[in-house]
Amino acid sequence: MTEEQRSPTGKPMTPATPMDVIHFRLGSYALVFCFALGVLSVFTRLWWLTGLSVIGFVFVVTDIVLAYRRQDSLGRGTRSEG
Repeated sequence: MTEEQRSPTGKPMTPATPMDVIHFRLGSYALVFCFALGVLSVFTRLWWLTGLSVIGFVFVVTDIVLAYRRQDSLGRGTRSEG
């Protein structure tokens, strides 16, 4: 690996597209929102809102996992060591 492909701590870096970074960042905010909404809806006994927050939580986790897999697949393939 060339020097550009390693982080300052020495770990291999995976190339990421800006869209994947947006999925990670917005997804993390959405997870916090869904969790808070779910807790509040359980305390207030609004079960339909709890269901919506669980559905949103599952959707956001799936989106983050797919973005991670897309990012991970970018780092594979043939590389020139020359």
